[in-house]
Amino acid sequence: MLALRLARGSRPLVQLRRLLVAAAAAGSGFLLLYVLGDALEGSAGSFPRLLWALVPLAATVQLAVAVARTDPATRPRGGMDAVGLGPVRRQLVAAVSTALSCTLGSALALAAFLHLRGDLSGLPFDGAGATLLHAQQPLPVAGVLTLLAVVPLTASAAVALALRPHPPRAPQAELPWGITLTACGLAVEAYAGRGTAGMLAGWSLTAVGLALAGPGLAYLCGTLVQAVRPGALRLLAGRALQEEAGRVGRPLGVLCAVAAGWLAVPALRAGGGAPPPLGPLTVPAAVLVALCAAATLLTSAVEARQARSAARAALLDLGTPGRVLRTAATLRATALFVVCAPLSWAVAQLTAVALTR
Repeated sequence: MLALRLARGSRPLVQLRRLLVAAAAAGSGFLLLYVLGDALEGSAGSFPRLLWALVPLAATVQLAVAVARTDPATRPRGGMDAVGLGPVRRQLVAAVSTALSCTLGSALALAAFLHLRGDLSGLPFDGAGATLLHAQQPLPVAGVLTLLAVVPLTASAAVALALRPHPPRAPQAELPWGITLTACGLAVEAYAGRGTAGMLAGWSLTAVGLALAGPGLAYLCGTLVQAVRPGALRLLAGRALQEEAGRVGRPLGVLCAVAAGWLAVPALRAGGGAPPPLGPLTVPAAVLVALCAAATLLTSAVEARQARSAARAALLDLGTPGRVLRTAATLRATALFVVCAPLSWAVAQLTAVALTR
């Protein structure tokens, strides 16, 4: 009940972020149902398609965690323990709120899936959806409910784990591991070739490696910004970027992995390519992953802004012009782009070489 009251009384921007989670959950749930229908039809490659459908699920879970971190109900405040909102209760509220958003998305996915199959009323789009979703095969209720429950349960569990108190870690500590995993992912892709399982394993290792390396890369960007006799503006931008590295680094690394995947597609097509891993829904699934990665990065940036609100207010009280703070933010974003854009391009080229050799 408390989670429902907090959700109903939240500000419009908070509600919008929750709706984004619901929309992402709807897309992931629809893809899982599509794979289920494909398996019931007896199509070859149903299991690899299920594995590829877990990629949008992981992107949805990452977005849900980022949204939960920015939720006002999950941030520690003075006096919250006195009204029963301690750390454990805040974790529970965040998990329940996430489960509600994802359950709404799963319900929308089921409604859209059944409507396109013609199970609710008529056949839209001249029956094209019925053919794609194998409407001639009856859906097992237990399987549908199990798949639709995967997104809410996974997201709420991830949120509860992510909001546990834990000691801060140095952003640079995981950079060597990230580089190693990225290299291993490229090696797996080169060894496995264009096989679906090999591509998925290699790209997953690369994505995890870039996510681990992200905080260290963001910290190094902050170091570069304030290198060689910096002025007040570069010091402000560099120190802030180093402070935010732990929050924006991982989403930034995942976005780099997604961008590298998109950039590698033209080279793969020119080299003969590979069968679409999710069939006709491969492009919508890739768009969903890209949108989730971008939304997660933006949400993490909002979290970083919330974390430094006290420092920002102090600088404004000292007479710092707002233009200086905006210029510092632009400088931070530019530094991240200058480092991450060539990195994504390089990973994409190595991926293309590994898969088209």
